[in-house]
Formats: sequence, structure tokens, C-alpha cells
Amino acid sequence: MSKKILAISSSFRKGGNSDTLCDQFIRGAQEAGNDVEKIFVNDYKINFCRGCGACNITHKCVQKDDMAVILDKMIEADVIVLATPVYFYNMNGQMKTLIDRTVPRYEEMRNKDFYYILAAADESQANMQKVIQSFRGFTEDCLDGAKEKGIIYGTGAWQIGDIMGSPAMEEAYKMGKSA
Repeated sequence: MSKKILAISSSFRKGGNSDTLCDQFIRGAQEAGNDVEKIFVNDYKINFCRGCGACNITHKCVQKDDMAVILDKMIEADVIVLATPVYFYNMNGQMKTLIDRTVPRYEEMRNKDFYYILAAADESQANMQKVIQSFRGFTEDCLDGAKEKGIIYGTGAWQIGDIMGSPAMEEAYKMGKSA
């Protein structure tokens, strides 16, 4: 059965290392017959959460930006892929801002499968665990029925293209194929 997959790439660089891994996942998922949409976060205007609390009552954000469109897509998806470069041992600000802005409707994001894609200059997967911990805080602690299905660690990737020879490329493709 075909799944509706939403891949969210938070890299500032189209064709950057985490974005390239995201594209590999997408290629595998599409070849498996899934309906895949990619959101390149940098193409959208997403303001920081102001912590005003209005959305706790209205389930709508008072800000008028592109986040409402992304939230609709997240709620409609069966599978969500979160792809981020790792900056100073955590997800980049674009991904954190997007997660913060899910508050108005995060309770509607039920029973989703999640995949995490990370790319970092560091060679160690151990140093990426803070990102995974943050993703799990969002998905496991906040979203009913969320299931972590896989993690791609793109290590040793500093400059654009460094990821190309990495085993993570094949891992991303295979994980997408089995999503």
C-alpha cells in the first residue's frame, strides 16, 4: 500500500549533505511506489514561536506566515522525514523553529512513522545523539502513536558533496525503499 511521505529538509543549502541524503531517501521511497513530497524549509517563511499561548486555546497561530501550510501537510502525512545538518551538536535553527511552531496542531499528528536524517562534519555518531534526543523529545513525548523507524547518520561531511561517497547514501536509499 502506498504511503504519503513528507520529507522536511532544513538545510540552508540545496544539495547540501543532509539535503542530498534526504533526496536519496525520497528516491528509494518513490521507487517503492510511495507518494512523496519534499519541503525545503528555507523556501518558506517561518517565524519563531513567540510563546504567547494563544494557540493553546484556538489551535491556530496568531502569526501569518507559511507554517500553517506545513502543518496541514504534516497532519496529512503517514510518514515524516526530518533531515537536518548538525550545527554545534544539535539540529539547525530552521528545524528547531519548525518543531516549535507545531504547537497549535501537534495533537493532530497521531500515529506517524518518523525517520531522522543527520549530516555532520564530525566522524562520530555518538556526537549526534543530542539531535536524536531532541527529535525523540518531540515525537515520543509529544505525539501520540509516533514510531521511530530509522536514523541515517551522515558523518564526516563538512563541505557540499562530502556525503557522496559515504555509506549513508546507500542507507538512505534503502531506508526510503522500505519506508
